[in-house]
Amino acid sequence: MQRRALGSTGLKVSRLGLGTMTWGRDTDEHEARDQLIAFAEAGGTLIDTAAGYGDGASEQLIGSLLGDVVSRDEVVLATKAGISRRTGERVTDTSRGHLLTSLDASLRRLKVDHVDLWQVHVWTDDTPVEETLTALDFAVSSGRASYVGISNYTGWQTAQAATWQRAVPGRATLASTQVEYSLVNRHVEHEVLPAAEALGLGVLPWSPLGRGVLTGKYRGGTPSDSRAASQHFAGFVTPYLDERGRAIVEGVARAAEGLGWTPLEVALVWVRDRPGVTAPVVGARTAVQLHGALGVEELSLPVEIVEALDDVSGD
Repeated sequence: MQRRALGSTGLKVSRLGLGTMTWGRDTDEHEARDQLIAFAEAGGTLIDTAAGYGDGASEQLIGSLLGDVVSRDEVVLATKAGISRRTGERVTDTSRGHLLTSLDASLRRLKVDHVDLWQVHVWTDDTPVEETLTALDFAVSSGRASYVGISNYTGWQTAQAATWQRAVPGRATLASTQVEYSLVNRHVEHEVLPAAEALGLGVLPWSPLGRGVLTGKYRGGTPSDSRAASQHFAGFVTPYLDERGRAIVEGVARAAEGLGWTPLEVALVWVRDRPGVTAPVVGARTAVQLHGALGVEELSLPVEIVEALDDVSGD
């Protein structure tokens, strides 16, 4: 698998990332092991997790597999802090104290002394951004993180954070931003992507398959084993099962039929090769699902298909 520089840094990552949001909950140890083996054998290096995924279960599972399935030195390990669901409700906290405590807990679960990329999972209005960013500075200066980034920031939030970090020598400059980006959600093209390009941030799209909708699995209804049929994921998927979403999915399906590809391959290659994108983060529940994504390495979309998909999915 080809590698790309993460923004303007010297860090190189595979141009597909392995998402682990379901690990430790919907994806058990055996499936996770199979996914990690397949990902590594395909040349993948970027593994993305978060303290809030399964309240640490994802990190704990990764920690049990690192060194056994794949060497620590062969992966780019990324995690996030700032979101918790330990109370049963979604709680956000980007105070310096909480973030650093969360990072130390992540390192213990992952069984490592540092992560390659540490990201603030979300923006909050409760904590001044300059306080949040001092946590990133300390993470780098103390050796807990090699690079730092942000996640789910708007365009102006991205610009403010990145500019603040560049304003004074010695601060940890931002390497990346992780945002939702797919054919059914192109909002980041208006402000986030231009800000990232101007300030040297790599872009790591999450849900590049439109929360699974762009695979075409919902064209004939809702499969019983799909996320849309899951109690804790249904509300996550259904916003894209509207009229606009269906039109985009049909466009992707037509393109796939003409190319002899799968809809998944069309949708994933489209976002992988968008300007500014470093690596889409692909989260699969099973190793079989992941194999479908790992087969896109040699694929590229014809210009005419890209233009047609832009037309059907544009705002």
